[in-house]
Amino acid sequence: MRKSALLIACALLAGACAGRETSSATNAPGGTIIIAAAGDPSDLFPAYVNDENGRIVQDLVFDRLAEIDQSLTTIGDKAFTPRLARQWAWAPDSLSIAFEIDPRARWHDGQPVTARDVRYSYRVFLDPKVGSPVAPLLSNLDSVSVRDSLTAVVWFKKRTPEQFYDVAYQLIVMPEHVYGSIPMEQLHTSEATRHLVGSGQFRLREWKPGERIELVADTANYRGRPKLDRVVLSRIDVPATGEAQVLTGQADFMEAIPPDDAGKLDSNSFVRPVVVPQNAYAFMGMNPYDPKNRNAPNAIFSDRRVRRALSMAVDRRAMLHNVFGDKGRLGHGPFPITLSVADTTLRVPPFDTAAAAALLDSAGWRRGTDGMRSKGGRPLRFSLMVPSTSAPRKVYAQLLQEQFKRFAGAAVDIDILDRNAYQARLDAYDFDAVMHAFGTDPSPVGGRQNWATAGIGANGQNVLRYSNPTVDALFDSVAASFDAAQTKALAARAFQRIIDDAPAIWLYDYVNIDAVHRRIDLAPMRVDEWWANIADWSIPPDKRIDRDRIGLAAAPQKR
Repeated sequence: MRKSALLIACALLAGACAGRETSSATNAPGGTIIIAAAGDPSDLFPAYVNDENGRIVQDLVFDRLAEIDQSLTTIGDKAFTPRLARQWAWAPDSLSIAFEIDPRARWHDGQPVTARDVRYSYRVFLDPKVGSPVAPLLSNLDSVSVRDSLTAVVWFKKRTPEQFYDVAYQLIVMPEHVYGSIPMEQLHTSEATRHLVGSGQFRLREWKPGERIELVADTANYRGRPKLDRVVLSRIDVPATGEAQVLTGQADFMEAIPPDDAGKLDSNSFVRPVVVPQNAYAFMGMNPYDPKNRNAPNAIFSDRRVRRALSMAVDRRAMLHNVFGDKGRLGHGPFPITLSVADTTLRVPPFDTAAAAALLDSAGWRRGTDGMRSKGGRPLRFSLMVPSTSAPRKVYAQLLQEQFKRFAGAAVDIDILDRNAYQARLDAYDFDAVMHAFGTDPSPVGGRQNWATAGIGANGQNVLRYSNPTVDALFDSVAASFDAAQTKALAARAFQRIIDDAPAIWLYDYVNIDAVHRRIDLAPMRVDEWWANIADWSIPPDKRIDRDRIGLAAAPQKR
């Protein structure tokens, strides 16, 4: 799945306007929204979710113990409101929190949510046999005990500023009575985990890989019925398909319309633009290992001098303007500018072709008479993997190809893949270089998933297998800091060390121009999860169309 400083004010204005687009008619729930969604999720079971489409389904079907608000404040519990837990109490030493489960909460099969479910979910996320990508973010949790059927006590190894956030934001609660009999090592392949039973305001009705995911309202939900009847994620392979669907009214929402086409929304009779900043950034990552032999060094990218040289051989500002015009936001490192500890003063390798040439010469890559470089008879040539679903990244790949040839004497073969093939190659580390993007959590500690040693391995999100003990230690220090200024300084040191190692070329931050059908009244969108409040999106009855009334013979809603 899935940013411009100049657009933040516009985004806030758009959000405010969206919030005012209400009428008394919206009191009557109903209607369907179709989301043009890029690619398939790799998994829907919470322990294995690692992409945006998977998170959308997870967050609508399952609940957390508490939900973070628009401020995204991760220190303490002030920014959180009750969800599965109707209240909680801290121990005097802050080493445990007792969560009291809302007695009204039910799983979609009618069974009550209990404290045992919280304990089971903790065990799933932390069990090495499961290999959840979220496990590194839960490392401070020591255990979960069951005080009584409705009270789960979460114990911590040490007191930290974000210990409540660690539990409330990262831990998705799953039903033990549904999945508990499945051995941990079989959860990833079990057919049962494809059939989700959650406690959220939507139920999973159907998942047709390669085609669509259909969610329907849980009309008897303990938090109230959502304002929509149905949410459908309709798969698209390339942005142009989704764009055509929303512009003709076949779909109701598409995230991130290609920048060149955003102007088409202004006068379109079906959809309107909404500008939404994202906690996400894009980069060109360089694999330091041989893609065909995971334990052998990459002949090109294992050398830090080469990685830094390539970073200095491209004009990032010129490329940004080429792709986004005056609406782009330059990347500053392994973080988005929306992150609370973001520091735009960090030293990113500058555009300096002379210095780049000197580094390549020192690494033994010499220019030939044709202007291209080689070393020991091997040309400086590599492949660049790009997802077909991202128009900006495809354009960036072409610009990088041109600049690498001109300024570095390097040849690039662009390899455009559909979403599923791209993800499979990524999971297998089968690439030289990759046009990639990370969506981050509100906390700087979330960077552990992408850049810490703990994020390497099966289902991990450290796709470059970047590892630096100093960075690991700095992330640990960030997690332990209660002082905001110190936290920002420690995070800056971690980010600067990663930048200095040059595992990637930092290209741009995300600000999405989303297409939304004019009949839909939006709720405020969060920068970390635009879909967080989708249960409060609505369609006035007088604006409903045929798809709002077709195929809604919902499954029985028993309690």
